[in-house]
Amino acid sequence: MTRLAILRVAAAVLAPPLCLGAAQAQANVGQVFTCVNAAGRTLTSDRMIGECMDREQRVLARDGSLLRIVPPSLTADERAEKEAREQRAAAEKQARAEAVRRDQLLLKRFPSEAEHNKARMAALEDMRAAIKASDARIAELGRERKPLAEEAEFYTGKTMPAMLKQALDANDAAVAAQRDVQANQKAEMDRIVKAFDTELAHLKRLWGGAAPGSLLSQADPESGKAAKPIRPTATHSR
Repeated sequence: MTRLAILRVAAAVLAPPLCLGAAQAQANVGQVFTCVNAAGRTLTSDRMIGECMDREQRVLARDGSLLRIVPPSLTADERAEKEAREQRAAAEKQARAEAVRRDQLLLKRFPSEAEHNKARMAALEDMRAAIKASDARIAELGRERKPLAEEAEFYTGKTMPAMLKQALDANDAAVAAQRDVQANQKAEMDRIVKAFDTELAHLKRLWGGAAPGSLLSQADPESGKAAKPIRPTATHSR
């Protein structure tokens, strides 16, 4: 189709229907949308052409000069991919902001290595006190078992009274429970030491001039969250 033919068709369709608002009509005055559809036909309209949403559309002035080219609209898969990219970008932006906030709070809490060591010692002291309490409980259970064991010697080769057997079994179970508590306490102490070590390495880089939020956490590279040492409480099993 020649440019003259395009303009003639455009002249017939440019008068906007009454249902269009004044703003829409004003926006399209003097513009002709044209494209070649999938069947190879050249189409024209005074607005975007539905058949050509998957291909570029040329916008012409009344004199036939090119005003702009409208790129193809995205396919469903392309739109989904674009949305996924935007979501990832938003999540990364939020993660960076959270990393900045977290590092700023860390620097405020620990302005120096001395302050960090003080917090380390306090957390470890709590664990040492808990382990010491478990040791005391095990010693107490040992003292409680001694007379039971001495009484049980009188029943060597005989049937032990049920109450005595139950008391010995309960004592053994309490000792085993305390051993489990101590194993957990020692594992927690190791975790606290490692967490403070990792946090200190992170802080040293911040103290050295690294910008808050610029460092990938060594403690949790997947989430970007620095480990927070906890202040454990003593656990007793009686």
